[in-house]
Amino acid sequence: METRSVTRIAVPVAALALLASTLSGCAVLAGSAIGAGAGAAVAAGTGNSPAKGALVGAGVGAAGGAIYTIAH
Repeated sequence: METRSVTRIAVPVAALALLASTLSGCAVLAGSAIGAGAGAAVAAGTGNSPAKGALVGAGVGAAGGAIYTIAH
């Protein structure tokens, strides 16, 4: 019987955690995609490697998306 009570509590908690990570991941994913494109464009425009620019842009965009999610 003790296992059922733990399951009754654990399932809703896990569901809420999954929902929260999905909602916050949306902004992080969008930020990293936009950042990767912008980073590649800036790097190509300045004569540097677009791949390195995309990596840096994706990291900055993901961080920005995470900060935006936390702030709002």
